[in-house]
Amino acid sequence: MTAMKTHRRRKCRHCGKLYRVSPRRREHQRYCGEAACQKVSHAASQRRWLAKPENQGHFSGPENVERVRSWRKAHPGYWRRAPKRRNALQDVIFAQPIDAQKDKSVLTQDALQDVISAQHALLVGVISVLTGSALQDEIDQSLRNLQTRGALILGKVPRIQSQ
Repeated sequence: MTAMKTHRRRKCRHCGKLYRVSPRRREHQRYCGEAACQKVSHAASQRRWLAKPENQGHFSGPENVERVRSWRKAHPGYWRRAPKRRNALQDVIFAQPIDAQKDKSVLTQDALQDVISAQHALLVGVISVLTGSALQDEIDQSLRNLQTRGALILGKVPRIQSQ
C-alpha cells in the first residue's frame, strides 16, 4: 500500500493565511498566491537584491547613464503606445451617412411576417440584442436599414419595385 503524500502548508509572511506550498519551490516560497502578497514578495525580493554589495550602484553612475542612452537610441519608440493593429486585408471603412429616401413607396414593401420568417434566427436574435427590442416591426425596420446600408457599402443599388 502506497502512502499518500501530504501537502505541506505554511503561513504567508504577509497576510498570515495558510497556503499550500508548491513542491517545486518549497525551499523559497514564503508568500501565498494572493495579488497583494505577491506584490509584497516582489518588493522584498528587490530589497534583498539591492542590499547586496555588488548591486549597490547597478542603476547609477555615468556608465549606466550612457548604457541606457545607447539602448534607447537603438530602440526608438520602445515605450510609446503601439498603434492599433489593423486588418491587413481590409482598408479602414469610415461610417457614411445614409441619405434619407424621399419616396419610400418606391421601395419594395414585403409583408412583415414574410421578411421576419425569411431571416435566419441568429440574425433576428442579433438584431434584437442590438436594438434592445423583440418587437417584429422594429426588427424589420432594422433589417431594412442594415440591408440598405450594406447595399450602399457594396455599391449595389437597392431593389426598386416596378410600377
